[in-house]
Amino acid sequence: MDYRDHYPAALRLLSHLVDVCLALAGLAIVSLVFCNAFLRGFAGFDLAWSLEVTSFLLLWSTFIGCAAAIARGAHMRVTEIVESLLPRLVQRGLSIIIDAIIAALLISLIYTGFNISLHTWAQKTTVLYWPVGLLYASMPVGMTLSLIFHLFNMVFDIRNPVIPKSTHSDGGEALL
Repeated sequence: MDYRDHYPAALRLLSHLVDVCLALAGLAIVSLVFCNAFLRGFAGFDLAWSLEVTSFLLLWSTFIGCAAAIARGAHMRVTEIVESLLPRLVQRGLSIIIDAIIAALLISLIYTGFNISLHTWAQKTTVLYWPVGLLYASMPVGMTLSLIFHLFNMVFDIRNPVIPKSTHSDGGEALL
């Protein structure tokens, strides 16, 4: 279920900003890799800095992309066994427990990522001399965005239970 339609304006704006950043980063990655390959093949040299920039963009896109997927409700869930074996009330309780575990995991990743970034900030990359901690800062930033979206989605799911796909006439999910 795509949660973005139910977000308040500020959260919807944040989700849109994440999407724009991902699109720009993807365009930059493709452009840099193509230009560098073209220069290496036809001009006999490459841009030394492009590998570092591409690495930074790929890592940041990965963690920011996690937040975009959470906003869309696009992370994979395998629910067939639970839906067929457990009553709906137990399913709801299990869903809340799983969401709480995910929130705790995200908080743990934010804390760990912040510490890694802090401890590597003094190190510099080889070509651009950017702080290595900036590379590792992608994890706490991406996980913080993910946590923001996850908490809203969790509260929304608690307030608006969903009918499982197997019981809905058109095969889709519907709010009770």
